Amino acid sequence: MTQRTRETSMRMLDTFIKPMHPEGRKFVAIFAAATLLLFLVADILGWIGVGLTVWCYYFFRDPERVPPSRSGIIVSPADGIVSLIEKAVPPEELGMPGEALTRISVFMSVFNCHVNRMPVGGRVEAVAYRPGKFFNASLDKASADNERNSLRIRMPDERDVAVVQIAGLVARRIVCFVQPGDTLSTSERFGLIRFGSRLDVYLPEGVMPSVRVGQTMIAGETVLADLKVPDATR
Repeated sequence: MTQRTRETSMRMLDTFIKPMHPEGRKFVAIFAAATLLLFLVADILGWIGVGLTVWCYYFFRDPERVPPSRSGIIVSPADGIVSLIEKAVPPEELGMPGEALTRISVFMSVFNCHVNRMPVGGRVEAVAYRPGKFFNASLDKASADNERNSLRIRMPDERDVAVVQIAGLVARRIVCFVQPGDTLSTSERFGLIRFGSRLDVYLPEGVMPSVRVGQTMIAGETVLADLKVPDATR
């Protein structure tokens, strides 16, 4: 095999095989152990278990992401589809002014990568968890009623961006890796949600979205809004 062929093969493998987030290791191990037991019962059940184990690994995949190089942008914190764009007041537990801001909701299906990334660089001013219900995350009422974990991020220009992890119909575990006082860069990992969910981003006052409902998002890469573009030019 030539060097060029080996490099091509490695690139093809990288396309299909992604690193897995450590949070998923125990779940893949549980699925794999269950699969072995299923093979003892019937081959067909065992192969179903193999498929589910591969899906579990795929769910917890954690590919590297490269944010846009230009400054002054807000990127998507999650893979998925833009399900809602509307005016809403940020969660009260964050202590932000009670004024409606533009909220962009990104819905993640069970087939999306569920590692969440910082929409902007800055200091984490507040992290607030609130228990709640488990409505379908694509519904508007999920923002108000579902279990959630909210972050308030202070950008270098002293403006705030809020990002909210929202549990969904089958999601039962929100994981957050950061705490108040942490300073992170755009696209750095800050958490994940297990098995289907949604993330809301509240843009600063006067900032307009650069995306539309139905658009596909890539966490840490797709630009949600440009802080430097005046409303009048849109």
